[in-house]
Amino acid sequence: MLILKPASHADDMEVDRKEEIVTPGQVITKDLAFMRGHGTFTLNEQLVASVAGKIERVNKLVSVKPLKTRFNGEIGDVVVGRIAELGNKRWRVDIQGRQEATLLLSSINLPGGVQRRKNEADEMEMRSFFAEGDMLSAEVQAFFGDGGCSLHTRSFKYGKLRNGCLVVAPSALIKRSKSHFISLSCGVDVVLGLNGYIWVQKHVFISPEMQNQPEGLYINENDEISMEEREAISRVCNIITALVNHKQMIYETIIVFMYENSLEYQPVELLSADLQKSLIDSAISQLEAAE
Repeated sequence: MLILKPASHADDMEVDRKEEIVTPGQVITKDLAFMRGHGTFTLNEQLVASVAGKIERVNKLVSVKPLKTRFNGEIGDVVVGRIAELGNKRWRVDIQGRQEATLLLSSINLPGGVQRRKNEADEMEMRSFFAEGDMLSAEVQAFFGDGGCSLHTRSFKYGKLRNGCLVVAPSALIKRSKSHFISLSCGVDVVLGLNGYIWVQKHVFISPEMQNQPEGLYINENDEISMEEREAISRVCNIITALVNHKQMIYETIIVFMYENSLEYQPVELLSADLQKSLIDSAISQLEAAE
């Protein structure tokens, strides 16, 4: 049974704040000029939220994007996934979606960067490219009729992920940006998967010569990581965790501001809820001042 919250002065808002969080039963607006989108319904000539999430507005169309939902992306989305299963000429990849994604053998770069048709010898070597449990970054290539999707890694910016750790966030909190590959000044790279999987790793420069070597693409061992690099990775992971805990959108600028503001603290101190809120408030103030 849906219970409506009492109306308040916030109910008459003009739906200008796209980041407004609403709960089921909350009145979004009484303005009849707005059209009902996903996650909303009309009641007593009012637009009401049917799910907990963030308000999204496109002209006069108002919808609510759920805070917790399975990834349902678009072609071209950057995702981070984990190999779940090896099949016939393909891998099944967990991308936190409604179904596991498919990565075809024909949709990867072969060692050496050679573009050719894959043969039976390549099929026999599939586990040497990606094995169960491996992390990878990829791009959504197409969608199937049943809602599943296929991926590809036919670019050297995609591929196997090493030298770092995974942070999981609701996909709704990942802000769409021009680039989801972030290189921070502290020597840490971040891959913001639009599916909510975020990979934080030590920066590794890949030269053209390395791209032409088999071990440069599909090596399994991590490189040596110094204590300073481990601390920087841990700091960035805890910053992203803080943003997730406080339901803040995750993107490059706010990560950079929070990192700079957190340098006077140890990484473990960033797990404090009070400190997390203080750092987020400071970063938001800086963002508003920069606009």
